Order: sequence, then structure tokens, then C-alpha cells
Amino acid sequence: MQVQNDAQPYDTINITPMLDLAYVLLVIFILMTTAGVQGLTMNLPKPSNKPSTEKHDIKIVQVQQGGTLTINGVGVSMAELETQLNQAKALDPKFNVMIKGQAQAPYAGVIGVIDLVNRLEIENVGLVTGKIGT
Repeated sequence: MQVQNDAQPYDTINITPMLDLAYVLLVIFILMTTAGVQGLTMNLPKPSNKPSTEKHDIKIVQVQQGGTLTINGVGVSMAELETQLNQAKALDPKFNVMIKGQAQAPYAGVIGVIDLVNRLEIENVGLVTGKIGT
């Protein structure tokens, strides 16, 4: 008895299940990457259409490399800085304070100045990231 083998070998591969798997993996990848994106909520200042005509005094506080402080180029201690900022606030409550730390300055000194400004409740505070006056 001889068995006839009418079955011919396949010369193509069915790739439909492989494509289904690829689409499922693509959907999972898209969902996981968009779900993992988290942001930081920031309240950015909004520009006004009218220019400000008010002129306020500016105090530039620099933290030097050794941790020493200067206010408008004059060396001061932390207590003297507090006194000068209190006096400036008494004269003009809306005066500006700009804080600049040199590249080699200790980070704790900059944080100390920021804490002092917050404790004195000074509203107009900025951090200088480039050269002053250029």
C-alpha cells in the first residue's frame, strides 16, 4: 500500500500573525511613552501691552567665590546685607533685588541670600545668569 502525498510544500510564509504582533507592540510602545511624560507646572509672567513708567531702585547681590557677599559692588556681611535690604524696602517697597552667584561660589551662599530675601518678603527678585551691565 502506497500513500500518495498530494500536499505540496508552501513556498510563502503567512506573515499576518507577525504583523498583528508588531501592531500590538507599537500600540503598547506609544501608550507607555506618552503616559510616562510628566511636566512641571510653571506660572510664567505675562507681558503687558503698556510699558512701565515706574522706576525702582535695583540692588545687585553677588555671592563671590569664597562665599563673601557684595551689594552693588561693596562687600558686606549677611547681617549688613539684611540691614541694607530692610532700609531699601522702607524707602521703596517695590525695589528690585538681583542675585548673582559666581561660577565657583558655594551654593549654600546663594541659597542663604534667597532665604534672606524671602524672609524679608521682597517681591521683585531675579536671578542673574549672565554678565551684569553688558
